[in-house]
Amino acid sequence: MTAEKLVELAKEAMTHAYVPYSGYKVGAALLCADGTVYQGCNIENAAYGPTNCAERTAFFKAVYDGQREFTSIAVCGGKDGVITGAFPPCGVCRQVMREFCRDDFVIYMVGAEGYEAHTLAEILPFSFSAGDMKE
Repeated sequence: MTAEKLVELAKEAMTHAYVPYSGYKVGAALLCADGTVYQGCNIENAAYGPTNCAERTAFFKAVYDGQREFTSIAVCGGKDGVITGAFPPCGVCRQVMREFCRDDFVIYMVGAEGYEAHTLAEILPFSFSAGDMKE
């Protein structure tokens, strides 16, 4: 799976977003170690707190199906589905990534003219993980 193909799948996922309040559509495509790809979109809620990000939607679908090893994710978004700039995952999504991914997990942040690639270690330094729970 190329980064470019993963980016295209994230763009397609963005079209499924449920965003009646912000109008800001986000799509994600998560690549598993076995080559399986899970797509996700953001799903808003009038109470805001129950809103779910595209990245977490993709992870939760994959985990439900028994996946536990991931290599990369592409993420894109924009108002009314128009991608205007690359943006990083929110803090909650970064923590979910930390739960399942190693430092070398790659995040492709998609912008209007391409994408930036960063590792989880780069976007979440000094992270807290299951390893920190051991006595």
